Amino acid sequence: MQLSLRLSAIADLVTEGNRLVDVGCDHGYLPVYLIQQKKIPSAIAMDVRKGPLSRAQEHIRQYGLEEYIQTRLSDGLEGLKAGEGDTLVIAGMGGPLMERILTDGRSVRNSFSELILQPQSDIPHFRRFIQSEGWEITEEKMVEEDGKFYPMMRVVPGENVHSSLKLNVDSFTKNTSVKAASSENLHADEWAEMPENPAAYTLEEAFGKYLLQEKNQVLYRYLQRESRIRSQILEQLETAPKAEAVTARILEVKEEAQLIAAALAEYEG
Repeated sequence: MQLSLRLSAIADLVTEGNRLVDVGCDHGYLPVYLIQQKKIPSAIAMDVRKGPLSRAQEHIRQYGLEEYIQTRLSDGLEGLKAGEGDTLVIAGMGGPLMERILTDGRSVRNSFSELILQPQSDIPHFRRFIQSEGWEITEEKMVEEDGKFYPMMRVVPGENVHSSLKLNVDSFTKNTSVKAASSENLHADEWAEMPENPAAYTLEEAFGKYLLQEKNQVLYRYLQRESRIRSQILEQLETAPKAEAVTARILEVKEEAQLIAAALAEYEG
């Protein structure tokens, strides 16, 4: 089975020998591929919709992998018990929806040794949420495919994750409930458009610590494009009739442009 660039990059992040749980498995391509490559011993493919799960089942039967891959109809992690997997993959969903899945299924989530996550919106907020939950980002990748940009991350539990300590994430869940309806339809190329004040995020939260450290060239192309877009937006806004909303938007775009410029400066050092 041939994977897309996005799914190939996700597959590369999975630790060899781990049991996989794929939430939102869609067609089941990822677990089928990883079993074929003998990278994992088994997998559980889950989806909240019957249609995608049925297609996944068809592909699993097509490749004769029913012995190795289970399928389950499940809303997030509801259909899973703690200890049934080692690597949890959630990819191709909006950041607020992924936050909801990871929060509602916290007890099951904390039984995993690693999470491979690829949110498609609200990325800075999502990175901050992950750290607030006591997990640590250890590796990041970014690919460009069909004109869209896809950042992804490998996350491992911090010292307190498996303890009984209750982490406070109220500030994140409040924002999530407000933005969930509108942000689910955002494309991955909108991931740096801040729903809140851009100055509230660090460069690492906005664009990824490891992507910046390695001077990732896909991120570099993304930053260049976004810088051009901000310049075009400012040109249009500055010729528009002055109003309170226009002035506020100009300030917001300038803050976004400054954050992007600071990230681009990392490539010149």
